[in-house]
Amino acid sequence: MLKTKEILDEKDKRLREVSKEVVFPLSKEDKELIKKMITYLTDSQIEEKAEKYDLRPGMGLAAVQLGVLKRYFVVVHEREEGVFDNYILINPKIVSNSEEQIYVELGEGCLSVNREVEGIVPRYARVTVEAYDENGQKIRVRGREELAIAFQHEIDHLNGILFTDHIDKENPFAGENLYRAI
Repeated sequence: MLKTKEILDEKDKRLREVSKEVVFPLSKEDKELIKKMITYLTDSQIEEKAEKYDLRPGMGLAAVQLGVLKRYFVVVHEREEGVFDNYILINPKIVSNSEEQIYVELGEGCLSVNREVEGIVPRYARVTVEAYDENGQKIRVRGREELAIAFQHEIDHLNGILFTDHIDKENPFAGENLYRAI
């Protein structure tokens, strides 16, 4: 089982590296890591399990956050109470996005950033991502609102970018009136 302490902290320089394209077929290690990521993210969103196993709640994890510099991530989205959709996106690319931009009103978070960070992180309200699934089949996924934010956040990780990089250092709430809060 994956433990919170195995997730790299923002001070770790590996988080600033650009991850490498994945070559198929996936290795046994990558398949096992993906399973662990899904389990961690699912359990972290179920309050009793999060408390029992001391998990920080999260809906996305990029391989780089576990020290694996490969272009894949997992998002576990709770569609409704106790119902989760798993997204495994390998070599993802955003192929289209909305003009409308949004931000998380309570602030974006990250399993690698172990502190409260205030400020606006502008994100597209809708994105379409092309990627590959675990079997190397090309897939196309659309995300809206929090799912779109999660996809953009995780793709940033693959490019060595943290959400804190998007916040205006001088004025963390700059542009608040330009974007819709969710």
